[in-house]
Amino acid sequence: MSDSRELKKIISKENKVLKGSAFLTDDINKKKDRESYMFENMDKNLAFIEAKKNDNNNTENLLKEFQKKYRSYRNEWNTQPTKCIKNKFLKEDLINNNINPLCVDIEIASICDLACPFCYREFIVTPDKIIDDKLCYNLIDQAAELGVPSMKFNWRGEPLLNPKIYDYIKYAKEKGILETIINTNATNLTEKNSEKLIKSGLDLIIYSFDGGSKETYEKMRPGRFKHNSFEKVYENIKNFKKVRDKLNAKLPFTKIQMILTKDTFEEVNNFFKLFNNYVDDVNVNQYSERGGEISDLSDVDKIKYNELINKYKLPNNTPYMKGINGELSISKGREPCKQPYQRLLVTYEGKVAMCCYDWGANHTVGFSDKKAFSNESDYDQIEENVKNKKKGFELLKDIKPGKNWNNPEKKVETLKDIWIGDEINKVRKSHCEGKGENVAICEKCTFKDVYNWSQ
Repeated sequence: MSDSRELKKIISKENKVLKGSAFLTDDINKKKDRESYMFENMDKNLAFIEAKKNDNNNTENLLKEFQKKYRSYRNEWNTQPTKCIKNKFLKEDLINNNINPLCVDIEIASICDLACPFCYREFIVTPDKIIDDKLCYNLIDQAAELGVPSMKFNWRGEPLLNPKIYDYIKYAKEKGILETIINTNATNLTEKNSEKLIKSGLDLIIYSFDGGSKETYEKMRPGRFKHNSFEKVYENIKNFKKVRDKLNAKLPFTKIQMILTKDTFEEVNNFFKLFNNYVDDVNVNQYSERGGEISDLSDVDKIKYNELINKYKLPNNTPYMKGINGELSISKGREPCKQPYQRLLVTYEGKVAMCCYDWGANHTVGFSDKKAFSNESDYDQIEENVKNKKKGFELLKDIKPGKNWNNPEKKVETLKDIWIGDEINKVRKSHCEGKGENVAICEKCTFKDVYNWSQ
């Protein structure tokens, strides 16, 4: 890709809605996607290495078995929810067909050391906490028992702020989890921490780095407690590759992604140049203003919005989306969401959510720990810190508690019971029947791929 003009061509497709991300490379043949890379390096996967120690079978056959499991898991990421939605699978169907989560996301740290202007943390109260040891290990045990193939050790916060992360990853790999994942801002990715991550058995590390220049990066990713340096984070990412090479390791697979905004759009080419030699995959993702209140639109956009409403004979509360250049799109309809058939997400205090876009865990589908029943003080403290302008909270002035969209029974359950429980099945049923918008948390969903957008 020669410059950002090429990227504009990509974005112009599908009504300027960039689906997923664009893979950037000078020579696509020199790069391997995540699935191929993991498959080819399965003999370096710690789960395989641990299994090999305790298995008397032929190593070659065992390796093929693990490769088959991995390919099946990646294929099922789309085929499993498609099958479930088509057949309207609920509790008994999931049990009878042995359908379990494909990924469990565990929020090992809800605290973050950055205050990015486009982050949900700017608007939704999120406590600065780390997960209890006992709860985390218990969740890993439960996921492994269910045969969950992948586990992501973060959700809303920065995972490297939890010093036990390396132990959690290693434990998950010893329990047979095929793919362990983290998404990090890399501010704390020292050479020492890099070595510990690599040795823990981590399979995939995703860097979030917004900007192809020092000026833009530090604008888009300001520090909460101290200045966040472009140079420092850039060196951290470069040094991770150096450490991986020094250890003669192939894993984890490394990926970096940038959110496309008006500030970063013209820096795509430089972003690629910065990281092409230091990570396995360079991606960009389009940021859009989605699902906001109609009253928030400008007068010009309101006119356009009403024109589209009339054109397509749509309800007045139809979700909209604004693209990177301000173009307005409107939803002509939506597809059933796949996430309730793909994953479960657990907050630091044990709340279980069904969707990675439910940033406040406001549609709780279960509880994995009793702490989730009495954690109000965690949230109150954040609001108090913002009110008193405590250091690290100056940029969080617009936050407010998220609205609870349902009221599940307050009882501690296993991930297995929550997965087939009434709360998540109510959501599944609505989506399978084409009535996803009737679920309050889903009505103005921020996940653009569930809509059919038209300009």
